[in-house]
Amino acid sequence: MKRLIALSLFLSITVAHSSAQTDKSGYPITPVPFTAVKVEPLSFWGQRLVASRDVTIPLAFEKSEETNRYANFENAAAHMKDPSKVFDVKKNMGFSFDDTDPYKTLEGASYLMQTYPKAKIHGTPIDKYCDSVIAIIASGQEPDGYLYTARTQNPQNPHGWSGEKRWQMVEDLSHEFYNLGHLCEAAVAHYNATGKRNLLNIAIRYADCVCREVGDKPGQAKVVPGHQIAEMGLAKLYIATGDKKYLDQAKFFLDQRGHFDPSWENRRGRMFDKDGYLHKIDEYAQSHKPVLEQDEAVGHAVRAGYMYAGMADVAALTGDRGYIDAIDRIWENIVGKKYYITGGVGATNSGEAFGRNYELPNATAYCETCAAIAQVYLNYRLFLLHGDSKYYDALERTLYNAVLSGISIDGGKFFYPNPLQSAGQHQRQDWFGCACCPSNAARFIPSLPQYIYAVKDNNLYVNLFAANEMTTKVGGKKVTLKQMTNYPLDGHIELQMKQASGQFALCIRIPGWVRGEVVPSDLYTYADGKSLNYSFSVNDGEEVSGGKLQNGYLVIDRKWKSGDIVRLHLDMEPRLVRANEKVSADRGCVCIERGPLVYCAEWADNTCDVLRILLNRKPAFSLGSKMVGGTNVQTINTQAQSFEYGDDGRVHTTDQSLTLIPYYAWAHRGRGNMTVWLPNELKF
Repeated sequence: MKRLIALSLFLSITVAHSSAQTDKSGYPITPVPFTAVKVEPLSFWGQRLVASRDVTIPLAFEKSEETNRYANFENAAAHMKDPSKVFDVKKNMGFSFDDTDPYKTLEGASYLMQTYPKAKIHGTPIDKYCDSVIAIIASGQEPDGYLYTARTQNPQNPHGWSGEKRWQMVEDLSHEFYNLGHLCEAAVAHYNATGKRNLLNIAIRYADCVCREVGDKPGQAKVVPGHQIAEMGLAKLYIATGDKKYLDQAKFFLDQRGHFDPSWENRRGRMFDKDGYLHKIDEYAQSHKPVLEQDEAVGHAVRAGYMYAGMADVAALTGDRGYIDAIDRIWENIVGKKYYITGGVGATNSGEAFGRNYELPNATAYCETCAAIAQVYLNYRLFLLHGDSKYYDALERTLYNAVLSGISIDGGKFFYPNPLQSAGQHQRQDWFGCACCPSNAARFIPSLPQYIYAVKDNNLYVNLFAANEMTTKVGGKKVTLKQMTNYPLDGHIELQMKQASGQFALCIRIPGWVRGEVVPSDLYTYADGKSLNYSFSVNDGEEVSGGKLQNGYLVIDRKWKSGDIVRLHLDMEPRLVRANEKVSADRGCVCIERGPLVYCAEWADNTCDVLRILLNRKPAFSLGSKMVGGTNVQTINTQAQSFEYGDDGRVHTTDQSLTLIPYYAWAHRGRGNMTVWLPNELKF
């Protein structure tokens, strides 16, 4: 760590920008940026941000140093200074995308700077530590902006996935564009958090290099990303700089995709078995047809999710009708046929991919953490495009279940896949050789504040419920809103106008789980006959005009003043969920959820084998609490019967008290059986 601290003394390119934020995002709906939202530290999400500050981000930086991520940039710098110095890339570098781990960690640290500006990383103030890492990254950038240490530290003998020259293997395994995407994402976050251009300038130079050398003009390489995310990153760079060439480049990558090149399949054919569902290798990378003709989510679920989010970016930022229609079709396929009850995606570890329609196995579900994060990105952008609450209903389900499952409560252990059933073979890890999921968690969790609010004209959207204070402008006037809630543990939300004046509409999302809709499709339905309600008041009973639901939002349009308080109550009870009969894995079973949280039965809380129980047809529920992962989680208790063979060889049943915990909290107490779906019908 000493070299990082020392390098911070030499920084000279951190010129502050007077205003890193703009009033318009370029989207039809403008998100309220993370810089304007302060989350309460003792709240549900505040505890997660504290864990990121104290554990996840320091761990990710530490692992970057331990695993030569920084050394790769330093080696690249050393070779450029003295070409006689070359380095053993095979020894120093695990994967061609190792550069992205520092990028992703810098992104997460940038979000944290706003929430905890006095945070320290290994004893160094967080802003200075980040500057020292940025200096190392800058040292490895080639004079024309190219930044890819897998080649630069030994151009004659680069990483085996790199190819002999730039962009030669980018549609295969080089990940040059993938690296660019994560660099842009980190750079924009850092710029917005600090106003400094040191990382932003690095990203601009690399993006400019790509724009010069890649395209459909004579002399350019006509290629597309093998692993998508450059599309998202370039869209963000466009928003930050206003330079349309970055959005054009993102659109080029998408427009060019799917125009079949036989040589590309031949290269990939060496890597994958052509039997089974992935017999079309181009489906793995969503290159089986032009993106505007696609209507089904296929292939690697992370690559797909990033590409779909990029399509939503282009759709929202350009208004292109073809892109809008295409991404809407794909989204409907996901939530209607390929979406787990946890909000996870990716049915199979064969290609870490989507399965066929309604193919949603539980024990072998892949549901990679990165794929869940990608679904948040997709649904977020579709809301910014369409303004419908259904996208946030899906986002919230994924956020509280599939994403949070991927990182331990204390922020220090991780899952790559997140299955919905386990026979004890799964255990959280403190890192992975392929570290995409830990570093992705490191960047995503601190970004939570930016997803809570949005603005359009005279409308202020409240999309997520979390204790926080936010300041923004609505209709040109400053509004400071304080949100007080214990959500997701209960459904009480209080919104206090600390500063407000004038007429505007407060649009509060009423979640689908309150309105009787599990997901925005018929893939899952409630099976208990209950009907939940919501109620609200303004200033303890003041008469309110309007107050009707519009696109899933409770709209309160009035003249607001400082001190006004809106109190919202959402009924929150345990619910039984049943899957569509076409999902064969879940027939005869039900799932239990409460509010946005999906629950599971785990070995540590029950004396019976949770994989050998039958739930009552009409179960009664009670709430409790238990310490898991160092925090108090809310439990659901009910009755069931266990089945076992006795000494007489006959099946014996025993009444059991069954305790369930939130799915995100499983596997915090060692290995053992776990299941989300519980049988409540006899199947033979």
